[in-house]
Amino acid sequence: MLMIYANAESQQHVADHESDVMAEVDALMKELADSGELVGGQALDEPGTSRVVRVRGGVPAITDGPFLEAKEFLAGYLVVECASVERATEIAARWPDARLCAMEVRPIIDEVDPPAGEGGPALG
Repeated sequence: MLMIYANAESQQHVADHESDVMAEVDALMKELADSGELVGGQALDEPGTSRVVRVRGGVPAITDGPFLEAKEFLAGYLVVECASVERATEIAARWPDARLCAMEVRPIIDEVDPPAGEGGPALG
């Protein structure tokens, strides 16, 4: 997974140069789709629209927005299927946000099937 990080400065740069940045993103997305490496991805809404959920002592506490110390935030992600982590890193280095803020490359752990007769967690 390639996680796209942004901050106020990088978002302003994208806004000021939207057509150039999006042309670069579109070209890279086409290349990844053509090579079969692109699995999916999505931009995320701004951090102010998020909710943080913490459960302590069995009691959920829900707050608006990410009350984090960092100035950077997760702005989106790309899932790619590559031959190596080096290839994923190469793709991340070509993404505009790598120059503007940061990209994080992290392998996705394959899900393990539950033992026979046991169900996995219900997500719905």
